[in-house]
Amino acid sequence: MSNAVSGLPVGRGLLYLIVAGVAWGTAGAAASLVYRASDMGPVALSFWRCAAGLVLLLAVRPLRRPARPAVREPFGRKALRAVVTGLGLAVFQTAYFAAVQSTGLAVATIVTLGAGPVLIALGARLALGEQLGRGGVAAVTGALAGLVVLVLGDGSTTVRVPGVLLALLSAAGYSAMTLLTRWWGRGGAADAASTSAGAFAVTSLCLLPLALAEGLLPHTDEPVRLLWLLAYVAAVPTALAYGLYFAGAAVVRSATVSVIMLLEPVSAAALAVLLLGEHLTAATLAGTLLMLGSVAGLAVAETRQERTRPAPA
Repeated sequence: MSNAVSGLPVGRGLLYLIVAGVAWGTAGAAASLVYRASDMGPVALSFWRCAAGLVLLLAVRPLRRPARPAVREPFGRKALRAVVTGLGLAVFQTAYFAAVQSTGLAVATIVTLGAGPVLIALGARLALGEQLGRGGVAAVTGALAGLVVLVLGDGSTTVRVPGVLLALLSAAGYSAMTLLTRWWGRGGAADAASTSAGAFAVTSLCLLPLALAEGLLPHTDEPVRLLWLLAYVAAVPTALAYGLYFAGAAVVRSATVSVIMLLEPVSAAALAVLLLGEHLTAATLAGTLLMLGSVAGLAVAETRQERTRPAPA
């Protein structure tokens, strides 16, 4: 089950995406602990997340041993990929945080993560020729229904039009990043670590002015705890997760990627119940089961399609 261009098995790409989605879900809990331990704002946290993630990727780069000979890539293409991916990541993160501030966490999450699979499925059909099929449509519909139940289950929401528009902008940035990663993955064996490093560099430069305006250096009475939390956010849901995401998104169909990454709110909900003392409600359980079933269904369909695909000559 290997992708003909990059050589990464599709099954392993699916595993990478699952791990990345679960890791992304831990970022919210870590961020809430950062906010409790300091006065750091969301934009400053995003900046330090990307900047520290870039440092970690550059530090481990000499230790990496590629599984296959590296494909030499023109500098212009590499730079273009870094700029476009970084801008998409910056729009995705910044617009989402602004949407949360404007219309609340629940509505911002449901619009951003709900619009993402729809935009990606349409973009993949028009630009990449990827057909979702009836089973895929059913899986995406089930995943979105599960997201609605999971996030809006308590019924306490406030909808504001500017916040919804910001969430849609965030979804557009995420969709563009996913589709371009898939497109570049088809055209050549782009290294996921290099893609992540370039994206983090561009995103850090974009966020720096906003972070300076918000307050770059936080005030805290628990500096050691804050440093450990920031190190975790930079290492696991950033450097590790985005490296796995870019590797998996290059070989897995874009619509499947978008649904698998909905594991993020599932992971966040599980952490809220297990570690933060929140109650397990019927809505949380039902939404989680719907989303997990949809992810499993699309993953099985992806591997079956890869098995039946003719081998390259």
